[in-house]
Amino acid sequence: MIKETVTMSHKELDRLHIIQESLNRHITQEQAAARIGISIRQVKRLVQRYRNEGPSGLVSRRRGKRPNNSFSTEFRATVISLLKGRYADFGPTLACEKLREIHGLCLSIETLRKWMVEEGIWRERRRKFARIYQRRMRRPSYGELIQIDGSPHDWFEGRGPKCTLIVFIDDATSALMALRFAPAETTRAYMETLRGYLNDHGVPLALYSDRHSIFRVNNPEREGELTQFTRAIKTLGIEPIHANSPQAKGRVERANQTLQDRLVKEMRLQGISDIETANAWLPTFIEAYNNRFATPPRIADNAHLDVHHSEEELGYIFSLQAKRVLSKNLTFQYKSSAFQIRSEGRGYRLRHSVVTVCESFNGEIKVLYDGKALGWEKYVDGPEPIPLDDEKSVHERVDNARFDLRSKFYVKPKADHPWLTRRTQSNQQVKPPKLPRKKTDPDKMD
Repeated sequence: MIKETVTMSHKELDRLHIIQESLNRHITQEQAAARIGISIRQVKRLVQRYRNEGPSGLVSRRRGKRPNNSFSTEFRATVISLLKGRYADFGPTLACEKLREIHGLCLSIETLRKWMVEEGIWRERRRKFARIYQRRMRRPSYGELIQIDGSPHDWFEGRGPKCTLIVFIDDATSALMALRFAPAETTRAYMETLRGYLNDHGVPLALYSDRHSIFRVNNPEREGELTQFTRAIKTLGIEPIHANSPQAKGRVERANQTLQDRLVKEMRLQGISDIETANAWLPTFIEAYNNRFATPPRIADNAHLDVHHSEEELGYIFSLQAKRVLSKNLTFQYKSSAFQIRSEGRGYRLRHSVVTVCESFNGEIKVLYDGKALGWEKYVDGPEPIPLDDEKSVHERVDNARFDLRSKFYVKPKADHPWLTRRTQSNQQVKPPKLPRKKTDPDKMD
């Protein structure tokens, strides 16, 4: 007699044992249905199949067959073709979203990840050992604490200039509150971003930043002084808070990593390659990002306050301010130039008074005394002082200087130049000549 070998899973072996107990009348069919987790009618079907076919009748009849919910070979080939062509550097999550939104191809992220690994498009990353920091709970209300930071990056992937993205993110919801591209991370960039924030949302309770010189005076000899940006937010009633480490403001740091991946690829798909076009399009991206990643706050309350300053007052607040003392002739010095106040009536009252010089970013100068603008005349126009740069804006100046130096040595040859007659490309630029190296005396060398 030939014995038949039946391959069964653990689940099917458990069913076999329960069905045998039911046939031996050790348990009822109702009890068998409860133990297996199926209906009594299905138990009766299994009993009948066991009587007719034996243990092999309890084996799943879908074994070895293609699942009904599997994708066709043509569907997979279409997806892989798009991934290798248009979305070669996209991660599985972002690629899955774009395949659904743009091409109408719907599949799960894990299925797409599996296909990308099999095709060599995506490589699984090992999780690094992370240092554990004390976890800080989110603020309960929307608008209480706003984390701010600047993210320098090649945002246009060589299609446009390198720049910095100023990021404002809500601590309670992780929602993007404001984004703005700027040539560098400067006081002007943060002030312009904050002014747009006030128009859209109102006044937050506090801003959480790093210890950069834009937000904090780091010179011990000038302890107690305020930077231009901190002076502006304190005037608005916003509390400045400085983080001791990047991990302390981890939400905005992680948002920067996400933006350097998603925002770069979104602008590539949109064909955006300059700062002006990008800033005009950013509100659309912010709305889609917040719908995808923002979380509801613990307390459904908006902590933003109304802006009680006029547009003229905001113009004074978001300017570069300096204190000056008037002489007996009502004159003062500012940026190597002499200014004199035009007195009306009893001008001697202003002698030795402290005035505030407000210079907007377009160069317009206002002189304030007791909150009111004074008329003035400029007498001496001296040389402009050399601007000071910090460790973040210095890269922009070096890149510009390098570009100017290279362009200085580029020479566009004439159409009948001998070099061009031997080349197929008529408009190819001539490489700049190498600068001669300074010769050294070998006798003076150590």
